[in-house]
Amino acid sequence: MTTYRDRTEAGQVLADHLKGLTGQPDLIVLGLVRGGVPVARVVADGLRAPLDVLVVRKLGMPWAPELAFGALGPDGVEVLNEMVAGQLSESDRAEVRQREQAELERRESRYRAGRPPLNLTGKTAVIVDDGLATGATARAAVQVARHLGAARVIVAVPVASKEAHQMLSAEADQVICPEIPPGFGAVGAYYDDFREISDDEVTETLHATA
Repeated sequence: MTTYRDRTEAGQVLADHLKGLTGQPDLIVLGLVRGGVPVARVVADGLRAPLDVLVVRKLGMPWAPELAFGALGPDGVEVLNEMVAGQLSESDRAEVRQREQAELERRESRYRAGRPPLNLTGKTAVIVDDGLATGATARAAVQVARHLGAARVIVAVPVASKEAHQMLSAEADQVICPEIPPGFGAVGAYYDDFREISDDEVTETLHATA
């Protein structure tokens, strides 16, 4: 079942699929933290594009966290799916929002230390993750990127479930995914090395490419 040796190899494969974007002005590669960052670093290097991170937090239903009623992003961006959010009381929504806002602020503070706020106005944003199972986080990232002013949003992942690929294809301007295996399981099943990425590794990667 293994497709990639590690996230570095996955990034090399993605960079090859995206090579038509090389040198394009106003291009930025955004890694979804944390596992998407090492993949995005290789993609950014291959495209000779700047690397940054996009910190998003899904606002998940209390009884089904993968079902998002909205998402939070940097600079106070909030995206709501009113049809889903309407199933919750205001107090339930506030509780989820408060928890996820605290984690978003912690990550933003950690990763953006010394870096300017993320500005996507007029840019082509390539959102990179290490794989899509449900696609809920990537979908939230696309919505947040648009709210931050991105002119075009491309999602690039090494492997995805068919369902997630279809959902993201309806949200993003383009989805690049070399592998859409039947009977998709966990993302980690498609890597030999799928170790957890730490906060320190994310910050070190960003500092190295600054």
